[in-house]
Amino acid sequence: MKQKQAEGIAEARGGRRGIASVWGSGVAGALCAACALSGVAPGAEAFRLGFVASFCSKLSDTTASEVGKAYGKTTYMSTPPFKSVPRGTEGAVSLEGTIAGVVASFFFAGVGVVVGACDANGAVVATFAAFIATTLESWLGATTQGKEGFEWLSNDLVNMIQIVIAAGIAVASYPATA
Repeated sequence: MKQKQAEGIAEARGGRRGIASVWGSGVAGALCAACALSGVAPGAEAFRLGFVASFCSKLSDTTASEVGKAYGKTTYMSTPPFKSVPRGTEGAVSLEGTIAGVVASFFFAGVGVVVGACDANGAVVATFAAFIATTLESWLGATTQGKEGFEWLSNDLVNMIQIVIAAGIAVASYPATA
């Protein structure tokens, strides 16, 4: 935390999460779980996959951000012309952070396989959905978050959108993975 504070990239509230962060991180997973339990179409298996993808996405985003801030050698904006920017810049990505995020996502998807929430094909889909969603989250952070007219678009809300997108991609792709 001291390194982040010295570099000006520390999170607000001393790194403590607020209620908006908790809801933003968990709402898609909670909705997928509720739909899986209630038998909503397209079915429990699809929503279990969405559940796994939602948490793959959250874990991927957090891991990529933390590794990128701590170890990213070069960070680039996630939008053209992909110019080099300081670590911690909203919407920036690094190779180190991106790889760490994908590995973390794949690890969590593997846990999903072990506990029977998805099969190996589903784990690949969940990892891919998380990658697409985190890439879109970086783009949204770079282009819109906190910009004039979008002050209401907080980091917590952007994260919620990202996680819902990951779950949605996974649920929508379910017939292809079965």
